[in-house]
Amino acid sequence: MGRVTVRRPVTRVTLDDGVRVTRRPDALIAEEPLELRLAGEALTVTMRTPGEDVHLAHGFLLSEGIIGAADQVSTARYCAGAVVDDEFGVPRNTYNVLDLQLAPGVPLPGTGVVRNFTTTAACGVCGKTSIDSIEQQTRWPVDDDPVRFDPQVLVGLPEVLREHQQAFDRTGALHAAGLFSADGQLVRAAEDVGRHNAVDKVLGWALLQGLLPARGHVLVLSGRVGFELVQKALMAGVPAVVAVSAPSSLAVEMADRAGMTLLGFTRAPSFNVYTGAERLGL
Repeated sequence: MGRVTVRRPVTRVTLDDGVRVTRRPDALIAEEPLELRLAGEALTVTMRTPGEDVHLAHGFLLSEGIIGAADQVSTARYCAGAVVDDEFGVPRNTYNVLDLQLAPGVPLPGTGVVRNFTTTAACGVCGKTSIDSIEQQTRWPVDDDPVRFDPQVLVGLPEVLREHQQAFDRTGALHAAGLFSADGQLVRAAEDVGRHNAVDKVLGWALLQGLLPARGHVLVLSGRVGFELVQKALMAGVPAVVAVSAPSSLAVEMADRAGMTLLGFTRAPSFNVYTGAERLGL
């Protein structure tokens, strides 16, 4: 398994009463490709921070509508990568290729789901072969979720998530996502160089734990919230998303259509409510 961080030399320049130059090692966040395969066939490639790859894969399949339960994946195993061992001339396992087998009776995805080029760390829905396949129909509607949230609890959730961003503390280069209960208890947090990967890791873990649909829960994001992150939350049955930064217009439109509560610019002591204010008693 690849490392989460990598040490590299850096030259630090400080412009204070002249120019002061120091040289020291610095921690960089690791970014490596992960190829996901279904039954041996390439499905997509995403740039991610190594770790929790099985959770990421399950979260990805969930958000794409390919699976809706953990038992719909029979196996997940790493395959030999493209790196060849110089001594023996055979492929060496790089832990960057993960092959998943669907359970009997679970259909393989259609061509509209398959990405037609490498997904970058910043892109959750780039490369779709059909725009019509972007908006998946969730198995678990959220508009009927009766959960109510205390505004005093919600405004403090980003700070709780921040306390669990250990890799960010070392590198300053990671997104985070956290699944919380309505009373503010952290259920699971994950970090990744890609914001959509962090969400997939959290939701994939929840799927494997049998916690979906995540009714009565809230997904907290360390940055902005785009359409694809709202989509992922909806596919997991999460009724509320809280983001530190702004949502996109399409994210707000989708949340509104689905009956989701969406908060942005959540930085104590204030936040913006874009949709679903009734769950906060407002």
